[in-house]
Amino acid sequence: MKILFIGGTGIISSACSQLAIACGYDLTLLNRGQSHRPVPAGAKQIQADIRNPAAAKAALADHHFDVVVNWIAFTPEHIETDLALFNGRIGQYIFISSASAYQTPPAHLPITESTPLHNPFWAYSRQKIACEGRLIRAYRETDFPVTMVRPSHTYDQTLLPMRGGYTVVNRMRQGKKVIVHGDGTSLWTLTHHRDFAVGFVGLLGHPAAIGSAFHITSDESLSWNQIFQQVAAAAGAEAQIVHTPSATLARHDAAWGDSLLGDKAHSMVFDNSKIKRLVPEFVAKIPFWQGAQETMAWHDADPARQAIDPNFDQLLDTLIARYDPTIN
Repeated sequence: MKILFIGGTGIISSACSQLAIACGYDLTLLNRGQSHRPVPAGAKQIQADIRNPAAAKAALADHHFDVVVNWIAFTPEHIETDLALFNGRIGQYIFISSASAYQTPPAHLPITESTPLHNPFWAYSRQKIACEGRLIRAYRETDFPVTMVRPSHTYDQTLLPMRGGYTVVNRMRQGKKVIVHGDGTSLWTLTHHRDFAVGFVGLLGHPAAIGSAFHITSDESLSWNQIFQQVAAAAGAEAQIVHTPSATLARHDAAWGDSLLGDKAHSMVFDNSKIKRLVPEFVAKIPFWQGAQETMAWHDADPARQAIDPNFDQLLDTLIARYDPTIN
């Protein structure tokens, strides 16, 4: 089976690329060749910019693929490019959507694939919803063989789960306080990218996946208090938490507010029955405490990875001074 990944070297897609190769698939990556993650051994590469439709068409002219996966489509305009390139030429097109497209806040838990798509808080999510709508129309009108995959918060060893990343870990290690949104009890789902890859690669070329959507997540749900505490434990530190309302954080940092109000401030627990029916081998085996240890080991292996954002660090100092009830 010949597979094209548009992208293929990102946080989520890198594990999928490696597993696809291990499964014996003929994998080609189309990207600009600018990622710090290398192309996996055994994969081919076409260097082109998918944002330049003419260049992408020329680069793909003599190639034929059974499955195309676009990891980096974010707007309906990106979808139109792919429809022009691949309609009538492939057996399956997989669009990487987002679990943040689901109804926010959710009316019912757990989330299933039939949960409505509606997010009034985050433009990123609304664009993903619009992309899905365009693809479903193409499926209905022209039999475009689309499968939608909605990852939730998926991480690798390079990615810490909180805004500020290593800046927050550095504060913990210095004995300084950190901020958790709300009261820290909302539930969140973190999925290791190697676990995600098992479910995802099982969908490649699967005829029963055409015309359907799937989320692929861990079955473990943690509160944000627990997430911070497990990161702190992996860092050999303690999480001294100051709780601050998400709306308050949004007033001080718009980007932080978008990701909170449009996603992380709301409990998200997922029912993975649908992906498990099609891909029985999918089981999320890596608990977050173990993934946090892997992430901290990666950061500690090279001081260059321990980036501190002085502006965000100062923002946390300002917010804690203003909202810590033990100070005021």
